[in-house]
Amino acid sequence: MPYALCLGLVINAQAADSAPLRAGMIGLDTSHVPAFTKIFNNPKATGDISGIRIVVGYPGGTDMPASRDRVKGFTEGLRTNGVEIVDTIPKLLEKVDVVLIESVDGRIHLQEAIPVIKARKPLFIDKPAAGSLEDTIAIYELAKQHNVPCFSSSSLRFVPGIQELIKNDKLGTMAGAITWGSCTYQPGTPDMFFYGIHGIEPLYALMGPGCETVTRIQTKDTDVVTGVWSDGRVGAYRGIRNNNSTFGAMAFGSKAIIPAARGGGYEELCKEIGRFFKSGKSPVSPEETIEIFAFMEAADESKRQGGKPVSLHEVLAKGRAAAASKLKGL
Repeated sequence: MPYALCLGLVINAQAADSAPLRAGMIGLDTSHVPAFTKIFNNPKATGDISGIRIVVGYPGGTDMPASRDRVKGFTEGLRTNGVEIVDTIPKLLEKVDVVLIESVDGRIHLQEAIPVIKARKPLFIDKPAAGSLEDTIAIYELAKQHNVPCFSSSSLRFVPGIQELIKNDKLGTMAGAITWGSCTYQPGTPDMFFYGIHGIEPLYALMGPGCETVTRIQTKDTDVVTGVWSDGRVGAYRGIRNNNSTFGAMAFGSKAIIPAARGGGYEELCKEIGRFFKSGKSPVSPEETIEIFAFMEAADESKRQGGKPVSLHEVLAKGRAAAASKLKGL
């Protein structure tokens, strides 16, 4: 029986019994952990957020300061709020229907995702999907092989300002876009993966896939990453350090130039996660997510080449070859 049908039967059976989907969190070292848990476990939750409950967590963690220095506090916070804490991923998988990988360190996302996918549990991976392009490709390819629904995104893709801009008829045809926001780095991963993704994800929400080349300029306080799309449109991300770095976006249309409204939080992303877990259908295609990570990887390659344009096709080809080699051992 196809897995999607199996998932539907499980969800329908649980709905009939008024039992929530049991969700587990892997990696309890980010502020998203208590925030998402509060949203999903709210007894007054309605709509897509209702019917899902965070019931168990696995702390995980790495030597990265943002992980090492926070995992204990967030873990104890979940425990005091009635969430069971286990010491291995296999133990967590025995107790859940769906999984959220929340580990702040993307370098371990592939190793965390492997047992989840092999256990055939629908999987949401918080940003970044992985710590490298090849790992991102490997996760999605493994999920495809096992017919497991998989979804990853920054929360900023779904904030009202971006979604309203996409639908704004006054804009006309989307001719280009620019986004901006905080851009600190995480040692061991490409520069844009840690915070830059919060601006690049909504850039793709506005522009759609189809970028061909990427060029990057870097100074002490600023990154400017510019993509040229196959139809000649231009999209750009401005990463900001040591100055005001409030997130923002601007769309350039055939009829108007319109800024994105401010506001939004985690609830919009949680609604998408809830809808995903219940339907098995990701709101962002694997191909688009992989291209986003190729865009960010190409930004690092452009930096290494002194700001020269870098072909996404070539970056993707290298990433796919490396991912295929890695998958041979799984």
